Amino acid sequence: MFQNIPKATRNLLIINLILFVATLINQDFMVGQFALFYPASQYFRPWQIITHMFMHGGFWHILFNMYALVMFGSIIERTIGAKKFLILYFVCGLGAVALHLGVQYIQAQTFLAGIANGSATAAGNYAALKMTPTLGASGAIYGLLIAYAMLFPDARLSLIFLPFTSMSSKTWVIIFAVIELLTGITGTVDGVAHFAHLGGMLFGWLLIRYWKKKGTLFNDYTGYGY
Repeated sequence: MFQNIPKATRNLLIINLILFVATLINQDFMVGQFALFYPASQYFRPWQIITHMFMHGGFWHILFNMYALVMFGSIIERTIGAKKFLILYFVCGLGAVALHLGVQYIQAQTFLAGIANGSATAAGNYAALKMTPTLGASGAIYGLLIAYAMLFPDARLSLIFLPFTSMSSKTWVIIFAVIELLTGITGTVDGVAHFAHLGGMLFGWLLIRYWKKKGTLFNDYTGYGY
């Protein structure tokens, strides 16, 4: 079964699993070095912009992300080829970073203004911002979700925990996007990088749309990895 997963998707899965095991062995080192910290933090390292996409904070976190990677990534890779699939994956992951850090920058400026006015609360919030790591493949995964919906908009999908709720992939993606936007703006679900998810979706949509408009979505398909 493992060998039936396309090569690029399989390699991404293996890297994520290896780093997850390493995190279980030495969490402080792995998170401190490879999770993403705000650039003003003393813990920030340039390589974290890439490495955080292969880090996960717990069993359920990696389970759902890797399930989605295999489920949607395999189909997308078989459809557009390994090269474009990897480009898509990393563009979505980096797009997620860009929007996430952009939102953090706006928050940081607000906190710094409060600090200038003598606010102890703002000082605490800014310190927490610099100390909070971001990790996970979710930004790239959300990009794959919207790419799948653009390639197969009428495919019927059901959630694992709602097996009797079947809707088209394009409907599910719209629902997920609205949920992420609302929870991101309201802050009702802490500990989740909602704007990173939205960034992954935005850049996935832009890239697939660009390839379609240029007529190059399938032109370099080679069948690599099967």
